[in-house]
Amino acid sequence: MFNQPSKSLVTVPNPHPDRRYTVEMETQEFTTLCPMTGQPDFATIYIQYEPDQKLVELKSLKLYLWSYRNETSYHEDCVNRILNDFVAAAEPHYAKVVGDFTIRGGIHTKVTVEYRK
Repeated sequence: MFNQPSKSLVTVPNPHPDRRYTVEMETQEFTTLCPMTGQPDFATIYIQYEPDQKLVELKSLKLYLWSYRNETSYHEDCVNRILNDFVAAAEPHYAKVVGDFTIRGGIHTKVTVEYRK
């Protein structure tokens, strides 16, 4: 079955809401389009969070990140938007998103944003 990109992050109940623990996710397949040139920008996205009552379902996260492939976005903007959408959906105790972008024009960009409840 073919899947379509989606801006929806699906959550499921956390089976251990009484315990503080860390979930770490990484994908090396993130792409977005440069607003200046229209050329693709590639990044590894790292997401770390301490869930409260909800967990983010991984396939929905994959489809959500996939939705950036046809959008123009500056590195700083898309990493902040990922964190904002993640926090809005999961309502975690803590979340951190790192976008580690490949070198473009001789410059390596790494954007880190955090949220604490």
